[in-house]
Amino acid sequence: MSVTFDAVREFALSLPDVEDGTSYGTAAFRAGGKFFVRLREDGDSLVVPASFEERAELLAEDPDTYYITDHYLNYPYVLVRLSRVNMDALRDLLRGAHRSAAAEKRRRPARRPSARPRRRRSL
Repeated sequence: MSVTFDAVREFALSLPDVEDGTSYGTAAFRAGGKFFVRLREDGDSLVVPASFEERAELLAEDPDTYYITDHYLNYPYVLVRLSRVNMDALRDLLRGAHRSAAAEKRRRPARRPSARPRRRRSL
């Protein structure tokens, strides 16, 4: 039942508009510039954005696979043990996180140029 991070990477990169990068010094993936999954420092867990409601359901359903630490208590994330998670369940979770990240990009207003004129440098 164990999932490797290479399998996570392969799946994440198969989703549209995904960038491979880092976050907090570990491998991470972004959709449209917005983070949607990263490897936790322990090397066996993923950090995945999830609503508080979704997180509560996952924790109640399978606390050996899904968990949080005190650090994440007040943030909308769930931690996922790669050594315990089923790949199909992980795909579903990552698809949802990817959709949310991509939707967030569409909702963000475009940056407007500053109204302040630029000063010219004298030579």
